[in-house]
Formats: sequence, structure tokens, C-alpha cells
Amino acid sequence: MAGSKHVVRLTRLPALLCAASLCACTVVGPDYVRPDTDLPANWQSDSLNQAPQGKTPVELGQWWRYFNDPVLTALIDEALVKNHNVRVAGLRILESRAQLGIAGSALYPQLQQVNGSVLGLSRQQSGGDAPSSNQSLLQYGVGFNLGWEMDFWGRFRRGIEAADAGYLASLAQYDDLQVLIAAQTADLYVSIRTLEARLNIAQENAAIQKRSLDITRLLFKSGNESELDVQQANTQYLSTLASIPPLQASLRKAQNALATTLARVPGPLPEMRVGTGVVPDAELNVIVDLPADMLRRRPDVRTAEMQLAAQSALIGVAEADLYPSFTLLGSLGLSAVSLGGAPTTLDTGLGPSLTWNVFDYGLIRNNVRVQDARFQQLAEIYRDAVLQAARDVDDAAVSYSKSLEQVGLLEQAEDAARRSLDIANLQYREGMADFERVLDAQRALFSQQERVVSNRGTVVSSLIAVYKATGGGWQAGRTRPLLDDATIKTMQARSNWGELLDAPVPTQPIPDPEPTARQR
Repeated sequence: MAGSKHVVRLTRLPALLCAASLCACTVVGPDYVRPDTDLPANWQSDSLNQAPQGKTPVELGQWWRYFNDPVLTALIDEALVKNHNVRVAGLRILESRAQLGIAGSALYPQLQQVNGSVLGLSRQQSGGDAPSSNQSLLQYGVGFNLGWEMDFWGRFRRGIEAADAGYLASLAQYDDLQVLIAAQTADLYVSIRTLEARLNIAQENAAIQKRSLDITRLLFKSGNESELDVQQANTQYLSTLASIPPLQASLRKAQNALATTLARVPGPLPEMRVGTGVVPDAELNVIVDLPADMLRRRPDVRTAEMQLAAQSALIGVAEADLYPSFTLLGSLGLSAVSLGGAPTTLDTGLGPSLTWNVFDYGLIRNNVRVQDARFQQLAEIYRDAVLQAARDVDDAAVSYSKSLEQVGLLEQAEDAARRSLDIANLQYREGMADFERVLDAQRALFSQQERVVSNRGTVVSSLIAVYKATGGGWQAGRTRPLLDDATIKTMQARSNWGELLDAPVPTQPIPDPEPTARQR
């Protein structure tokens, strides 16, 4: 019955501790408040407002689908799942979930320790007046120790707040990487298509120049042309041939970059054999209504803010060290020996404990100052992130607007160069112009063709930069599993992850301005 009474007493202990914890309502340290920025609330990009509007409205979540290029869409969808950096970002979310669980465990008894022992003892006596003896016995012991530091000053709650903000920061970093990878994949795709088009132009011009060289050689052999015309034609032909290897090298490098972005072996992508040299159409709607608050919701800006919120909580964690800590201690011990008639001992204990580092204020206060200085640094980083976001939008918008404006002029110049070549060929055949005029016209046409193709690629790349700057492309990532099935099985076989591997990520991207401590 004594044992039963003790069990009843222990069942009352958690209730007692919970009651004590309810009194611990003080939370030291500052509450997080989003800092003001240098960007006015009504700010809008003038360059974005002035950018030409396309015919197709675009939803930012999957802007690349509106290019109507199935190959591009498939490659971006693959990159957002298979890219190694994206997978690492997903694993960091799992890590932050576990860190949040560690922080949350501090609200429960920090010491929960069961110990037991079995010790074999023997005693031998010999010699002297006492008779010789040999005794052997076993000593048993089992105990349970409990220690619960009460969160009077909010140290643990601030720790949970910091871990929660860290979790939100890892989500924002994951979102930001989705934006970067989508834009990077699209930009590499456009670069490859542009290089393919430039290579086609160079090869076509080389073929035309080769025919001109063959004609001049025949005319020279028949005495109708000078050797100078032959050498000039040969020089231009060889010069055009010399431009092909660098284009091929750049093309292969771009293909390798795209392959590694997709977590593939470097090399050309088989699916890109279709549509070689065709640059995607860039006539899409550009976002005009872009309030400053939308920039603050950009993933990289959200990351900076959540890191700031976490640091704000760490100030409170450091400040709590200035005050005493109160701990409720409990112990239960049972010991016995196998010696006949020996008593069995039961020890119990329950009581409070106080710890106060009264002579370490220089150390503690300076640690508070360190945390506060770090907070202020992160506040400046956050403000800079907002301004850089605005700059990115304006830069991308003006680049898109001006490159699109340039396309029309370059296309007119290409038409004029082609007409000039036709006239030069006609005049040469009729003996009204020398062969050098033909060569000049060929060079001019080749140059304009290259500029037109390159500029079309610049237009598309600039539009991609606009959607990247506005933070488009992360939304779909919140609907996909963080890890593939193979990785989940591997990690489950290695460690007990419970439900953390399968838990979905929040679909709401915008955290509250003042994150609260909540278990995820």
C-alpha cells in the first residue's frame, strides 16, 4: 500500500507544476515589430508602368506556362523538383521543424531521468581472532529524478518564438530558391535557343559566302576577276567560319549549365532537338499594379524579415539570464540488498530550487547588447532587401521596355541590309559595282541578323527578370512534397522522423508581422 500511496502522490506532481507554470506570465525582451523602410507605401515603378503590355494576362505563380513552349514548361517543372539546391532547401525546412520541436520541449520538465543499478558485493574475512567468513550479496537500486525550470521570464517562450521565425525563414528561403531556379532555367533555355539561332545564321552566311568564293575563283581563272576579289571573298568566308567555334563552345556551356540545373549529366538535352533556334515569344502582360507591400512579400525579403524576427526573440532569451531561475525538483529512490532481514529503503523528495547569477551581470548584459546589435544589423539588411527588390523590378522593367523598343529598329535595319545586298549583287552582275560592295553588304546583313536574334533573346531574358524581380514562381512549390519517395524511405530507414517527413508545408506564404510561438 505504501507504494500505491507514492504513485498517487506522483500523479499530483504534474498538476502542481502546471499550476506553477500558469503564474509564469512575464516575458522579458522586445516584442517583434516590423521596422519601417525607406520605400514609401505608395511606391510604384515608373519603368514598370511604362513597359509595353502584351496581349496575354499572366498569373505570377507559373508565368513560364504563358510562353506556350511545352519544352520550356517541362524543363522548369523538372528543375523545381529535381534541382539539388531545391532539395537542400526542402531538407532545411525539415531541420527547422526539428529545431522548433527542440525549442518546444523546453516548456516541459527538462530533467526526466530514470536510473537503476545492480551491484554484486562480496566480503572475505581471514586471520586474526575472528573466524574466517565469506559473504556475497546483491545491492539493488532504482530511481527517478525530475527537474522542471519554470519559464517565469519567458526564456523558453522566446526560444520557441525564435525557432518559429527560423522555420518561417526556411520556408521563405525555399520559396526564394523556387523563384531563382525557375528564372535560371528559363534564362538558360532562352540563351540556348538564341545561340542556336546565331549558329544557324553563321552557318547559313558561311554557305552563302562559300558560293561567292567559288564564283570569284571561276571568274578569276577565266580572267574576268582579279586575285584581290578572290582573296577578299576568302577572307570574309574564313572570318565567318572562325565565328562558329566560339558559338559552339558557348552553346555547349549553356547546355551543360541547364543540364546540371536539372540534376542531369552535362550535355545537350534530347528534348531540345525540337524547335532548334526558335526563341520563345515574349508578348506577355507585364505587371503594372505592383504596390510596395507586394515587394515586402517577395521570398528573399520575407527571409530577411523572419531572420530579423528570430533575432528579436533572442534578445529576450539573453535578457532572461539577468533574472533568477526557479526549478521544481523531484526524486524517487528505492534501494535494497539481498541479505536476509535487510531493510528496503524508499527515498522521496520534492521542492523548489533557485539559481541566480548575481555576479555575472557584465557578461549577461553585454550578451544582451550583442544580441541587440545583431538585431539592428538585420534591420538594416531587411531595409536594404526591400530597396534592392524595388531596384530589381525597375531595372528589369526598363531593360525589357528598351530592348523591346530596339527590336523594331533592328528588324528595320535587317530589312535594309538585305535589300542593300540584293542591290549590290544586281549592280555587280551588271558591272556597275565592284565585288567589294557585295562583300560589304554581306557583312552588314550578317551583323544585323546577329543583332536581331541576340536582341530577341535579350527581350525574353528581360521579361524573365521582371517576373523574377516580382517574386513570381514560388507558389507551386507549396503544393508539392518537399522530398521524393525514395529520399523519404531512406531517411525513415535511418532515423525515426515521425510525422515530420510527411507533414505538408503551409500554403499561406505571408507570416504575421508579429510571429507567435506555435508548434508546427
